[in-house]
Amino acid sequence: MRLMNAITDVPGIKVGQAEDLEALTGCTVVLCGKGAVGGMDQRGGAPGTRETDLLRPMHLVQKVHAVLLAGGSAFGLDAATGVMRYLEERGIGFDAQVARVPIVPAAILFDLGLGDAKVRPDAAMGYRACQNASTGRPAEGNAGAGMGASIGKILGTGGAMKAGLGTASVDLGGGCIVGAIVAVNALGDVVDPGSGRILAGARPAKLGPARVGGDGPFADTLAVMRGFVGKTALRFASHSNTVIGVVATNAALTKDEANKVAQMAHDGLARVVRPAHTLFDGDTLFALSTGEKKVDVNIIGAYAAEVMAQAIVHAIVEATTAGGLPAARDINRDFRSV
Repeated sequence: MRLMNAITDVPGIKVGQAEDLEALTGCTVVLCGKGAVGGMDQRGGAPGTRETDLLRPMHLVQKVHAVLLAGGSAFGLDAATGVMRYLEERGIGFDAQVARVPIVPAAILFDLGLGDAKVRPDAAMGYRACQNASTGRPAEGNAGAGMGASIGKILGTGGAMKAGLGTASVDLGGGCIVGAIVAVNALGDVVDPGSGRILAGARPAKLGPARVGGDGPFADTLAVMRGFVGKTALRFASHSNTVIGVVATNAALTKDEANKVAQMAHDGLARVVRPAHTLFDGDTLFALSTGEKKVDVNIIGAYAAEVMAQAIVHAIVEATTAGGLPAARDINRDFRSV
C-alpha cells in the first residue's frame, strides 16, 4: 500500500475542510461514518471542547462518527451542528430508538485576532466541510482549522508567526496504519524533533532600548520566559493558544486503549512544541480506531506520538504568510522542509 503521508491513509477515515480566506478562519472534519472507537486526552489550561466527556471510560457511547477541529474560539463549536446535520441526513448516528444521534466531539482554537473577529466557523461551514470530505490527501498549512493559526505569542501577536494545519502517517506493517492531523496555534515555538532547532516561533521584540530575544530570527520562548520581560509578559499572556488534533488507526482498540493512545500522542506534541501544555494553551488530542488489526496498544501509542510530531512540523513547513504574520519559509533563511 502506497501511503500519502496523511491521516486519510487509515481505512475508514475521510477528511473535509472549509475556510474563509478573508476572515482567516476555518474548520476541519474527520469523518468515520461507520463509527470509530474514540478517546481523548486534554492538557493545558484553556480548552474549548464539545462532547468530550462521553469519550472517557465508563461512559455509555463507544463509537463516534466524526471529530471536528475548528477556529473561531468557543463560537466555532457551532460548526459541529452542521456536521451532525450532514450525518443525520445519511442515517448515521447512535441509535436512540426515536432518532439516530451523530456523535461529534469537537475542539476549537482561538484565531479571532488574526482575521475578522466577527466571522467564525458556523453550522453552514461545518456542513460544507463534510461535503468536501474525501480519502485524498488533505490540504496543509493555511487550510481548514489551521487557516488562522499562529504561534510564538509570548511577546505579543506582533512577534508571532503564521502556523497552520499538518498531517502525517506511518505503516506499521501488516496493513496497520497510524495517522494524525493537527492544527497548531501554540503559545510556544515549534522545533525540529531531531536537532532541536527552532523552525518557527516568537520573534525578537524591541522594547525601549532593549532588544528581547537576541539578534537571530527567533526570540526562543523558553529563554524569554526566564527573563524579566518574559515573566512580566506571562502575567498578561493571551489565552488564545492551543494545539488540537486527531490520531487514527485501523488497529483494534478498546475505549480505554483509545484514551491511552490519545495520551501518548501528546508525547509527540511535547517533543516539537516548546513549551507545551501551558495554562495559556488548550491542547486537546483525539484518538480513533476504525479497524480490527491486532497490534499491541503500546506500539500504536508510540507511533501516534511520532506521527503527531511529524504532522505538527508539516503544519509549520506548509504555512504561508497571512494576516500580517510571516511564515517560517519567509523569515528563516536556514529554513528547509523537514
